[in-house]
Amino acid sequence: MITLSATKRDAFPSVEAARKAGSLPAVFYGSHKASTSIFVPKAAFDKTLKEAGESTLIVLDVAGEKVTALIHDVQFDPVTDQVIHVDFYAVDANEKVEVGVHLVFEGVSEAVKSLGGTLVKVAHELEVECLPKDLPHEIVVDISKLATLDSVITVSDLVLPSGVVAKADAEEVIASIAVGKEEDLSAPVATLDVDAIEVEKKGKKEDAEEATTE
Repeated sequence: MITLSATKRDAFPSVEAARKAGSLPAVFYGSHKASTSIFVPKAAFDKTLKEAGESTLIVLDVAGEKVTALIHDVQFDPVTDQVIHVDFYAVDANEKVEVGVHLVFEGVSEAVKSLGGTLVKVAHELEVECLPKDLPHEIVVDISKLATLDSVITVSDLVLPSGVVAKADAEEVIASIAVGKEEDLSAPVATLDVDAIEVEKKGKKEDAEEATTE
């Protein structure tokens, strides 16, 4: 489990001073934890977010106090796209959590490989419920189930780890196959009548000459 060091807000005189020192303002809270403002090293958090995402448990080490938490909400600067604030949700080992878990599509679809279909990823994460210890980092979607152009993968087709329950409807579509429309080569192609165009141009020219002589 990834451990992220943290300091209380009074470790810096201001948020601006903390940011200049490479720290990121954050807060953690939970059903049994009062909201507590902290700072975490920005570089370490950026690495943690990239590796763990928002569905992996991490440990916040706040001055020796270990808090098991999830990355609950991340705010980004609209201009630089840099992280500017983080909310952590402190979890209880004995209480179930509801988390959106990233879907990873693996395998080979015969509908795509041999029949000319296109894979359509309808969902990119799945909301699940489980105890913190059972929380998966990702859920694999086996696209080999898409063997025909009309086949789909629903929530009920996913293989979830023990103790993990999907919150979405069992018939909700996760992936499907799209079929592009083929061009009808048998349809008649309009031909350009060059002679008719030349006659029309000639007629217009004659009309113009008559108008100028009147």
